[in-house]
Amino acid sequence: MLKLLIVEGNTAEQRRRHGEAGGRIAHELYTDVLRQIRSDLSFDIAFPADGDSSLPSDSTLAAFDGIVWTGSALNIYNDGPEIERQIAFSRSCFRAHVPQFGSCWGLQVAVAAAGGEIALNSKGREIGIARKIALTEAGKSHALYRGKPPVFDALAVHKDGIAKLPDGACVLSTNVMGIQALSISFEGGELWGVQYHPEYHFGEVASCMRRYAPGLVEEGLFSRQADVEDAASEFAAFDAAPPKRAQWCFGLEADVLEPSMRQREIANWLAFVADGKR
Repeated sequence: MLKLLIVEGNTAEQRRRHGEAGGRIAHELYTDVLRQIRSDLSFDIAFPADGDSSLPSDSTLAAFDGIVWTGSALNIYNDGPEIERQIAFSRSCFRAHVPQFGSCWGLQVAVAAAGGEIALNSKGREIGIARKIALTEAGKSHALYRGKPPVFDALAVHKDGIAKLPDGACVLSTNVMGIQALSISFEGGELWGVQYHPEYHFGEVASCMRRYAPGLVEEGLFSRQADVEDAASEFAAFDAAPPKRAQWCFGLEADVLEPSMRQREIANWLAFVADGKR
């Protein structure tokens, strides 16, 4: 049995709003996906964004086999106690020498904790599908991407990116929007992180579209909020069986349609954790 700690990146208020928009709470979604990949898992949940939440101590963290960081609606550069607590907790996780995996926010927190910088991406927002993510030479031989094609698409929702790499970081994949994956070694610990969301399904992306609808119109990605709703409804339907026409129009292939391929990075990390426990 592998004992995992899931670190929820959102505040209680953000979790409430996301649920109202039809989305899954980040740690609940991640727990379900992890269980779909492996059955031999047990979980604890940490809420470092909540000021009234107690967190595992450094010595307690060492009892976990792995630590998973979820996404979040927060932005590193806005500072605030809910962000500072997470950066401090990330450093504790590194010091515990427990393997970590992070999606989007989880990667960004680790970058900040290790001395790098996160900023609003000058190239704009990636929402829906991050296109043509290409493995670097380091990525082609890294266990994170075992069984993954050298170029692939992925479900994504983010507007921030890595502005400065921390020491101990190795870039594993990129696309035209920026860095898409890193391994980070810091304080004796290591995190594998991706800027996209391998844990997401199309319905989760749809709920994010609905939640961010005013911003998507303001940024020029859609002409009006009704168009956002149309796109969200279409995306949500893809989880069932997207019609051939939709597959052609959206360029949907196995890398995003098949859960086993979409979630390959998570499965590879779990295999790495399990191998380390043997």
